[in-house]
Amino acid sequence: MADIPRHLRACLDMGKIAFLAILVSGGIVLQILACALYNNWWPMLSVIMYVLLPMPLLFFAGSDSTSLFNESDNSWINAAKFMTGASAVGSIAIPSILKHAGLIGWGALAFDLSSYVVFIVAILSYICIGDDSDNYYSYI
Repeated sequence: MADIPRHLRACLDMGKIAFLAILVSGGIVLQILACALYNNWWPMLSVIMYVLLPMPLLFFAGSDSTSLFNESDNSWINAAKFMTGASAVGSIAIPSILKHAGLIGWGALAFDLSSYVVFIVAILSYICIGDDSDNYYSYI
């Protein structure tokens, strides 16, 4: 991207951030629709897992994000990976258990799981934005 003019590069960077904002907003809308359309607010329990999901990475990994993708001997990094995985499984398990218990219907389950997929796509997009040598994280 060295041959692209600076103002065009800034516009493309802002477009990436706008795309991330649209994804996160879409996930929030799907989560609220899962509750509002079926007049049942039980699917909001999965929001707790969405809040808890990044916490182990923030507390244990800190700014050392490169160690998350490599095999590490650090037990704190391994604990963060395990707790993040448990939270991710919980984000799918909570709506599934609610459906099995008969507290929510199929539509609410579909909206809740699609909200989870949209959030995962947003997180993966956020990670992919930072792969280039440019510092995209300074905008957020």
